[in-house]
Amino acid sequence: MASEQVAGEVSPGGTGAGPARFWTLTLGSIGVVFGDIGTSPLYAMKEALAHAKGGASDLAVFGVVSLVFWALLLIVTLKYTALVMRADNKGEGGTLALMALAQNALGRRSRLVLILGVCGAALFYGDGLITPAISVLSATEGLALAPGVGQLFAPYALPAAAVILTGLFLAQSHGTAAVGRFFGPITLVWFLVLAALGLIYIVQAPQILLALSPVYAVRLLVENGLLGFAILGSVFLVVTGAEALYADMGHFGKGPIRAGWLLVAFPCLMINYLGQGALVLIDPSAAESPFFRMIPQALYWPVMILVTAATVIASQAVITGAFSMTQQATQLGLLPRINIRRTSETVAGQIYVPAVNGFLMVGVLWLLVMFRNSSNLASAYGIAVTATMVVTVLLLFVIERRRWKWSLAASLALVIPFLCIDLVFLGSNVLRIVQGGWFPLVIGAGVVLVIWTWLKGVRILADKTQRDSIPLADLVETLRARPPFRTPGTAIFLTSQADVAPVALMHNLKHNKVLHEKNIILTVETADRPRVPEDERVAIQTLTPDFSRVTVRYGFMEQPNLPKALGTARRQGLKFDIMATSFFLGRRSVLPGRGPGMPLWQDKLFIYLMKNAANPTDFFQIPPGRVVEMGAQVTV
Repeated sequence: MASEQVAGEVSPGGTGAGPARFWTLTLGSIGVVFGDIGTSPLYAMKEALAHAKGGASDLAVFGVVSLVFWALLLIVTLKYTALVMRADNKGEGGTLALMALAQNALGRRSRLVLILGVCGAALFYGDGLITPAISVLSATEGLALAPGVGQLFAPYALPAAAVILTGLFLAQSHGTAAVGRFFGPITLVWFLVLAALGLIYIVQAPQILLALSPVYAVRLLVENGLLGFAILGSVFLVVTGAEALYADMGHFGKGPIRAGWLLVAFPCLMINYLGQGALVLIDPSAAESPFFRMIPQALYWPVMILVTAATVIASQAVITGAFSMTQQATQLGLLPRINIRRTSETVAGQIYVPAVNGFLMVGVLWLLVMFRNSSNLASAYGIAVTATMVVTVLLLFVIERRRWKWSLAASLALVIPFLCIDLVFLGSNVLRIVQGGWFPLVIGAGVVLVIWTWLKGVRILADKTQRDSIPLADLVETLRARPPFRTPGTAIFLTSQADVAPVALMHNLKHNKVLHEKNIILTVETADRPRVPEDERVAIQTLTPDFSRVTVRYGFMEQPNLPKALGTARRQGLKFDIMATSFFLGRRSVLPGRGPGMPLWQDKLFIYLMKNAANPTDFFQIPPGRVVEMGAQVTV
């Protein structure tokens, strides 16, 4: 998801186009997919050592590095690259794509699967607020350690982070295609620098390589007792961003992402963590900030510039991921129509969502003011990610059983170990709720409330419409028996219920007392797959010579374009003159009611969402000059 804007230049899949195409996609994935996890060395090791008993003791260093290695190996390498990435929805990944795939595998709407998908998506927004704040602030905090001038720059770390992030959010409306092509090379250099810095100290203290043994991880947890949970919560920071491997699969393909992880990201990250451990063995005082202490003085400022660039790239990936997640949620009907702008005429996926961008900017800046340093932010980080990982495993179990047709024993044998690991990490992060972990949970709960209110309100309105409306077939027969005055041209009536007479059609007959020569009942459906092939886009059903029913289908990763779809319908034999066609839209004015529907506060929230939903004319890209809106009042 995160790559949808940044790496739109390279279409998904493409590994069959030859080695050049494969390595281009691999480079693109390095720039986008691994941005978040690639900036974890700035703060993860520091936080884990700070929570370990003995601080910079040999056991603490060996144990933390061991935990880091096994977390990266088990969670990222085995769980995500080897297992979860197999569960692709027509090449796409991510929580909502997995939810749609699970629903499809079940062959029915499952409330439990819907709840899991919604919770996973909601938690993403909480995580999406913290990632830019902690990444960029960790980078600017390196100013305080700059050789010779650190004390001068120290007070400006927080303002510098605020300025960088504000500029990043303000630049979103211009798109990122121009700079996106540089993200891969810059991040590749970043990973190589991480490895180079680590090697400097591994050579000086090669005994750190013993930390790859799980024995040290177990010893550290046993000797720290309950404090071990706090250590695990900090160690989990090294795998935040692992969900991006799955979420961005549709934009780069499984092969390039796996190659990027196994050949570049994983080895470079691990060498750097080993190097940080070696540095602390050599100089225990370096535990206060091992990453910045490992930078040679002569290279400090060039590396600082690279650090800042890497954190900005990681933040960009999260921001665009939020845009993509919002588009998917809107298409799946989980949120009201939202104004989504294209920032490129040629690159698919180059989108900008003003409402989400504004929400993220305010939230990130508020986080900076409230938490003030990366250590405090680290306390809030992780719980949303671990909860999302638990959701992923549970949805994966449904896929294994219903889509892959695995036996119950085989499914449990694979899912239970990963679920136990995720639950242990989730438990360790639960301890940090009072320290700031409440923040992403509050944001996630707020998003869940909005989605729940929207789904419930839409269902209530649909039930009322169904009760108060006339079946389309009955109306057609009535009009054939008692034809009204006919006016030339074609009328297209948009409706969400294809079998019911549209509200706009009924109002046109009631108030204008006319019927067009040609009438098209148009319904837009969202499929449970990311994209719908053009030959399956439009379905036409002729009811009478005067009435046709047209169904237009889009995937949850696509942006509707009704004029283009109607062009396809004309080529399939639907006869109408676009210049003599009017689009009739029913606009409902919703009022709070006293019935058994929703509580009054929820009615008002739903009404607010309805009023602020994007205009259907813009959302469906209908020519404004050909639209007629007809309103009606309805209570919820």
